[in-house]
Amino acid sequence: MDVLSIIGFLLASIALIGGSMAKGSGLVALLDSAAFLIVIFGTAAAGLVHTPMSTMKHALGIFVWVFVPPRIEAEAMVEKLLQWSQVARRQGLLGLEAQVEDETDPFIQKALQLLVDGGEPDVIQDIMEVELDTREEKDLNAARVFESFGIYAPTLGIIGAVMGLMSVMQNLADPSKLGPGISAAFVATIYGIASANLFFLPVAGKLKSVIKDQTRMHALIVEGVVSIARGENPRNIETKLRGFLA
Repeated sequence: MDVLSIIGFLLASIALIGGSMAKGSGLVALLDSAAFLIVIFGTAAAGLVHTPMSTMKHALGIFVWVFVPPRIEAEAMVEKLLQWSQVARRQGLLGLEAQVEDETDPFIQKALQLLVDGGEPDVIQDIMEVELDTREEKDLNAARVFESFGIYAPTLGIIGAVMGLMSVMQNLADPSKLGPGISAAFVATIYGIASANLFFLPVAGKLKSVIKDQTRMHALIVEGVVSIARGENPRNIETKLRGFLA
C-alpha cells in the first residue's frame, strides 16, 4: 500500500474543502451540477476520443498501482538469481526446470524458461529486451491517458467559466441571477484546474514512477538470467546485480 498517495489525496481534499470553508463559502459553494457536467464529462469525452480502446482499458486497470503498486523485492530477487546461478553451476541449466513452474510472474517465468531451454545468451537478451520494451511502452501509454486528462480538464474549466458568464450576460436585467451565474463560472474553473493538478497529473506522475521501478527490476532480471546463461561466476553476477540497487 502506497501511504504517500493516500495522504496526498486526503490533503488535496482538505485543501479544497477546508479552503472553501475558511473563506466562508462552505462546501455547498463547490457543488455545481452544470460545472461538473461540462468539466468532468467533457474531459472524459476528450480522453475517449484521444485514446484507443485497448490503451484506455489498460489505463483503468493500472490505476490501482497508484495505491497498491506491484512489487518485486529487489534483495529477494538478487538472492534468487544467485541461487539459480549456483544450481546451474552444480546441476546444469536443466536443474532449474523445477523452478519455472514455481514462478508466478510471467516475465520471470519466460526468462527462466528460455534459460532452461538452453537458449544462447544473446538470443535470451534480445527476446527479453523486446518483451521489456513492449511492456514498458504499453504501461507508459496507459499512464499518459491520465496526463491527457490533466491537459484537457483546465481547458474544459475555462469553457465552463465562459458558459457561466454567458448566462450572466443574458440575465443582466435580473440581479438575482447574477450571483449564481458568476459563482458557477468560478466553480467550473476550480473543477478544471483542481482535477488536473490534484488528481490527473499526480496520478500520471505516480504511475510513471512505478513503471520506471518495474522496468529497472525487470532489467535486473534479464541481466541476471543472461549472466547465468553465459556461465559467469556467482560472485561477479552478484556484484553486477547489486549495481541496479545502488
